[in-house]
Amino acid sequence: MTVTTEGLRIELSESASGTFFDSGSARLNGDGSEMLITLAQELGSLPNKLSIEGHTDSTPYAPSATYGNWELSADRANAARRVMQAHRVRADQVRQIRGFADQHLRKPDAPQDPANRRISVIVQYIVKNNDEEDAKPAAEGEQKNEANKSIAPAGKPPAKD
Repeated sequence: MTVTTEGLRIELSESASGTFFDSGSARLNGDGSEMLITLAQELGSLPNKLSIEGHTDSTPYAPSATYGNWELSADRANAARRVMQAHRVRADQVRQIRGFADQHLRKPDAPQDPANRRISVIVQYIVKNNDEEDAKPAAEGEQKNEANKSIAPAGKPPAKD
């Protein structure tokens, strides 16, 4: 887990001994389903919105294939979404599904390492709703700007910090 500018990033990485998906497929195996169900049961009780990302390693498909790592990463993120929404994550809770293929490798020096194959769930920060502030009248002689911040009364320069 890491804290990012978007929120809390939870990464479910594969390893040589443990996988979440069948090789080259968006079909979750038992371990992958179990992990996502456990996570969904916890995240479903939160008010936060979620983004779900799929990542692959750099193992290419056959040159003649019409399906590749871009499709696979997006399909895996979507498969994770379906499982999570079937187990307490609300339909309105998922904001985005992202497929990154092998563009954000966890181990760039080892592009085919299983750790590069992962699902990331980002628990987004809660954006404070300023509707209540908008409903309050501004203090006498005070104006509000577009960002809902107090600005100096008309005709006076703002105070210096």
